[in-house]
Amino acid sequence: MNALRPVITLLNQHTVTDIVTQAWEILENTGVQIEHGETFHVLADSGLPVIKNQRVGFPRHRCEPFLATVPATFFLFERDLETRIPIGGDAVHYDPGSAAVYWLDPGADDHRRATAADCMLLAQLTEKLDGYHIQSTGVVPSDVLEDFADCLRLIYPLVFCRKPVITGTFRKSSFKIMHRMLSVIAGSPELLRTHPLAVFDCCPSPPLKWSDLTGAALMDCARAGIPVEMVSMPLAGATAPVTLIGSVIQHTAESLSGAVIHQIAAPGAPIIWGGSPAAFDMRHGTTPMGAMETMMIDLAYSQVGKYLGFPTHAYMACSDAKLPDYQAGLESGIGAVLAALAGINIVSGPGFLNYENTHSPEKIIQDHDACALAYRLIQGMTVHADPDVPALLHRLADTGDFLSDPSTRKLHRRELSPAGKAVFRGSMDQWRNQGRPLSRDLAHAVLQALAEQDSPRLDPGRTQALVEILLQEADNLHIAKAIREILQATCIHV
Repeated sequence: MNALRPVITLLNQHTVTDIVTQAWEILENTGVQIEHGETFHVLADSGLPVIKNQRVGFPRHRCEPFLATVPATFFLFERDLETRIPIGGDAVHYDPGSAAVYWLDPGADDHRRATAADCMLLAQLTEKLDGYHIQSTGVVPSDVLEDFADCLRLIYPLVFCRKPVITGTFRKSSFKIMHRMLSVIAGSPELLRTHPLAVFDCCPSPPLKWSDLTGAALMDCARAGIPVEMVSMPLAGATAPVTLIGSVIQHTAESLSGAVIHQIAAPGAPIIWGGSPAAFDMRHGTTPMGAMETMMIDLAYSQVGKYLGFPTHAYMACSDAKLPDYQAGLESGIGAVLAALAGINIVSGPGFLNYENTHSPEKIIQDHDACALAYRLIQGMTVHADPDVPALLHRLADTGDFLSDPSTRKLHRRELSPAGKAVFRGSMDQWRNQGRPLSRDLAHAVLQALAEQDSPRLDPGRTQALVEILLQEADNLHIAKAIREILQATCIHV
């Protein structure tokens, strides 16, 4: 049996190589602003020229040897350290996007600020949905000091979900705390290095700048062996050239510079060519993630990343709609399918509404169904030797009884996938008899059913170790009492 997998590429080979050439030209002549002091000195000590002040040049002939150590593939691990997820090649994995500041309650029509309780619910939900191979610290809790939010939100995916997690820091000092938490789950920093449980997002600031925070994050993650996901965010027409190709060139330059920094810090450390670009909406002053032009930039930069030998990531399967309605399905479904056809390794965005600002549990269910369709598409068509189709038709041409044929019973589950639970494929009469449900109604019912299912929690010993790490830092920030109350209220006993 041979599977015929469909693929999509947006650029021809000449255009890809030209994008890379122009990106290197920018890096050598214009350079990149490096605000993190240690990163700046490491680059200068490595022989890269200082163009002026904090701006460093990245000559191609000096930098390409550093990139030769980038691993084309690596594995993420679930918390049992046995179940592993391949990152690289054309493997595709979806995760709920990170990190929204608003939450849309099931059945609600307006958004509210996210809380720690929503962090818990998101982790529990992701655990129960097999189509999401990876989870995320998908929302930023507003009921805690902002400087502590990145640490607090990490405990929920570690306690309530077994899957590896996409996360990131909001302040430099948080990395050490979050690394300690992940080391508790792995068993030691050494095991965490060989069995990474998380990916940290590191975002350059457009155009052509690595901030003090993200420069430090690149170095910290590289040295600890924690995979980095570079999330370049050119905004076409606002913080990047208005042409789609121009934005891809800027994305390439920013990502190449980040990869050089990362590999100088720790040759061979895993790093992902990711991003969250957008085509700026001149009428509304917004950053539409569901625009076709945004998705075209995603496809193009991912193709460049694959050409350069990197694992890839994109923010797709998300929507700018405010409710999980037709627009949400249109934009998210197209994005999920295009990402799969492009073979993008990590696709963040399911569940997102409102320009990546809002998470909706109902949409997480709906998008789970969209991802299932995309998975089925790239599974492709299998060419079967059995049954012999001419012989089958010769045998059944008179009766047409394919339904009871042994070949149907043998292969139908492999060939014909059932509808997702937020998709209604019954007859009109069945639809009427069931109360005329819309997709959002079906998703709401799925959420209610999942809420009644137990999910495996982290063992009490490691949970307590995580709590102690958090409370120690909370005490330093004089918010220990508030954190104890939040943890207790979200089913984590102190």
